Amino acid sequence: MLRIALPNKGSLSGPAAEMLHEAGYRQRKDPKELVLVDPENQVEFFFLRPRDIAVYVGSGRLDIGITGRDLLLDSGADAEEVLALGFAGSTFRFAGPTGSPKDVQGLQGLRIATSYTGLVEQHLAEHGVQATVTKLDGAVETAVQLGVADVIADVVETGTSLRNAGLEVFGEPILISDAVVIRPKGAGVDAGVEQFLRRLQGVLVARRYVLMDYDIKAEQVADAVALTPGLESPTVSPLHTEGWVAVRAMVLRKEAQRIMDDLWAIGARGVLVTNIHACRL
Repeated sequence: MLRIALPNKGSLSGPAAEMLHEAGYRQRKDPKELVLVDPENQVEFFFLRPRDIAVYVGSGRLDIGITGRDLLLDSGADAEEVLALGFAGSTFRFAGPTGSPKDVQGLQGLRIATSYTGLVEQHLAEHGVQATVTKLDGAVETAVQLGVADVIADVVETGTSLRNAGLEVFGEPILISDAVVIRPKGAGVDAGVEQFLRRLQGVLVARRYVLMDYDIKAEQVADAVALTPGLESPTVSPLHTEGWVAVRAMVLRKEAQRIMDDLWAIGARGVLVTNIHACRL
């Protein structure tokens, strides 16, 4: 039975549960439930603190996990990212008072407060910078005002809380993070893991694409197919009315309205868009 670690709470928890539900896996009804067995899919879910998931997976006790890229890298665990899931996005950056360094090189010898010491230390080492990194739990915006640090490193969303503390971001992002699927480093091929990943990839594709159907005169097929090439090739079928064909293709959801307008302009009619609930490609 496949053993999978899922986030018990926080910004990762809800979207992860929704994605797994779309992928056909059983989900818990009681948020206090910490272990859930899905016998039909031969999976056992363990609901853990997001920060602990990489450690458990890296130890080899669990086969796979869903956590944040930032938490994976910060943990230093012997685990690796195998699939990005595209939700719970965040940007991790340095911030300080007016007059702070403009880039990472200017941090040499300074004091940096953060909740992600492992991630910051790795970033500094990559740039050959030596600085004192202090770990703080929770909000770190007041660290400079209280004299604990010269600058901070933290997740930045709107930047409002930083500005309220008299801080501003500087330099390039340390990391752009989102939810990821992780496995132990060097783990071999596992049929259960491969099936799990295929299901999640199917959900990702279904969220990005829609099916588009339309009718068009045969002489305009080449122009229409140029607009809707599909993933490999569209399906083209003759209609009862001579000289007309029906076309079906997958198109990016975000481009669907524009494509419908372009198809209409070249003579397509009966243009329909349908959601994709699941797929294997």
